Amino acid sequence: MKKLFSLLLVVLLFASVASAQQDPQATKVLNAMSQKYKSMKAFKADFAQTLENTSANVKETMKGSVTVSGDKYRLGVSGQEIISDGKTMYTYLKDANEVTITESDPEAEAMAPSRIFDMYKKGYKYSYVGPETKDGVKYDVIELAPEDRKNPIYKVRLYISQKDKTLKSWQMFRSNGNRYTYTISNFQPNPTLASDAFSFNKAKYKGVTVVDLR
Repeated sequence: MKKLFSLLLVVLLFASVASAQQDPQATKVLNAMSQKYKSMKAFKADFAQTLENTSANVKETMKGSVTVSGDKYRLGVSGQEIISDGKTMYTYLKDANEVTITESDPEAEAMAPSRIFDMYKKGYKYSYVGPETKDGVKYDVIELAPEDRKNPIYKVRLYISQKDKTLKSWQMFRSNGNRYTYTISNFQPNPTLASDAFSFNKAKYKGVTVVDLR
């Protein structure tokens, strides 16, 4: 299950994008998207992740939600929650009713959804594919490619709304034939958040086992 979260965080990082020395038109779109999110104090969204592999006849979908404010975030999917206040990380497994507490790892936090929109200046080439309309919505489509050819992710395709500059969906293509599609829904800019939105409130999890690894 942790791999699912790692994958999601990596994909969110890639969705924030790449090397600011590439396609000028793509740079303009990406900078506008970045500024859109950075201007918000917080945001919440639901998402769906679909894994497809044609040769293996696989198609699986799972849903989750994410809340972000500055360096803090709360991510939930498939019975697992990851909560970070920027210094401490809580990983809660619903089935086991167990929470593991660790200090935030700077390397791991670099891929956190709280920082994705500040990290688009290195590691990837990108290009503007063109406009595309889906279900009546107009998008700018941008493709990313890693500068490191050993990266198992060889392409990421972003769909950014022309109207409000938000990232609506993206696809990640891996060398093993897996394709992951993420779609954002119920996006809420600047939501009202509870005071404990980015902390683990033990009182809300009756009988929870706490594993403190700090």
